[in-house]
Formats: sequence, structure tokens, C-alpha cells
Amino acid sequence: MTNFKIKSIIVEDEKAAREVLKNYLQKYCPQVEILGEAENINEAVPLIKSVEPQLVFLDVEMPFGNAFDVLDACKELHFETIFVTAFSEYSLQALNQSAAYYLLKPISIEELIVAVNKVQQVILNQEVFNRNKIIVENFKESKPEKTQVILPTLEGFEVVKMEDIVRLRGNGNFTDIYLSNGSKKMVCRFLKHFSEILPFPFMRVHKSHIINSTFVKNYNKGGYVTLFDNSEIEISTTYKDDFLKKFR
Repeated sequence: MTNFKIKSIIVEDEKAAREVLKNYLQKYCPQVEILGEAENINEAVPLIKSVEPQLVFLDVEMPFGNAFDVLDACKELHFETIFVTAFSEYSLQALNQSAAYYLLKPISIEELIVAVNKVQQVILNQEVFNRNKIIVENFKESKPEKTQVILPTLEGFEVVKMEDIVRLRGNGNFTDIYLSNGSKKMVCRFLKHFSEILPFPFMRVHKSHIINSTFVKNYNKGGYVTLFDNSEIEISTTYKDDFLKKFR
């Protein structure tokens, strides 16, 4: 596997940032082969179509468009993406919902190595899941409840719409997700991950439970809420006031 190379390009509008990333990759990720660079969307799209890379390091904000415009213009191609971004709560939430790989500026060498290794495993396993398509569709979707969430499971990935998630229950290192069709998915993420990426109407009501408040059927003053799937969830005192405020 020593000869394995990941065909890659860098899309970043700042020359200094491109040089730093290249240097890090050459020193710490020798399996990455940089075949081209672009500094804006007008250069990035033709470069991607010409090179057909396996991996694109993609700056989120750049001249003439953003990362999502690049992915939309190249949606017929299949490649993995590692986003490089300055902190933005909105963009991070969107990327997390899509189970995307991303690096925050300034780039951490340790996080870069982890992200590259994850992409390498996807390529070696010949996974054909088009994560970029979901990312673009989510970015274009104006209704949050229609946004798709990528759920990493023991078998691979599941894609569900937010509006179909009734509740989530922490299960050790995993999260059990209950859907409106009666099915349950065991996901390889802590419950805390979902409390950070799922917007209202999702509400943390207990250390072990998140509910979709649109499925609330009734509330019992004893501290329990019943959902439309007839599940009964305890509302802990920590979250009770916030929960009740939403229904006043």
C-alpha cells in the first residue's frame, strides 16, 4: 500500500493558505498527490472536470461563489471533499448534518491526518456514496425540516429527512434514532453530536433523549411527554423550563 496515491487538488483563494496546506500534506500525508490548484470557482470547476480527482480540499468561501457552487457544478463527478473553513456556526451545522469532512482554519495537523485517513479508507473500500450530492441539496433547501441527515451506521450510511425523525435516544457510544415509519436506526455517534447539529423543532429533554417537538401528542405534569408513536419520554428538570416555553 506504500505506492497508493490519492489524486487530489486544492481550491483555496489565499496563496499562503494553499502553501501551508501543501506543505502539511507533503510532510504528514504522503499518500496525497496534489495534481492542481485553483483560487476561485471559475478555476476550480474546469480543473476538477479535467483532473477528475479522488479528493478535493475545498475552501468554503472564495471569489465568484462558494464551495457549494463548485460541488453543484461538478455534481456528475464522484469525489470526496475535505472542506476548509473559518468558523461559521451555520456552515459547520450544514456540514455536520451531511457527515462531511472539514478542517477549521488555522489547520490542525492532527485533524488533517485524521480527515485524510478517513477519506483514504472510503476510497480503498470503493464506497460509491455521493456525499456531495446531499451537501448541495441541503444547501439549496429552504425548509430546514426537508434537510437530509446522513447517519453513519455499522453497515455504512443511511440518509433520512429531518422531518421523519421522531426521537433520538443515547445508547452508550451510539444513538438510537426512531423514525416516523416505525423503524429504528443505530448510529455511530454520541447523542451530543445530534444535540449540536439538529435545529429546532428538535429539543434535548433529558440526558438520554432528544425529541422532535412536532411529534408531541401531550404533556403530563408528572414530567413526561407522549409522542405520536405513543412513546413516553421523561422530561428532566434540567430541560423542563425550556421545553414548556416552546409550547406557551
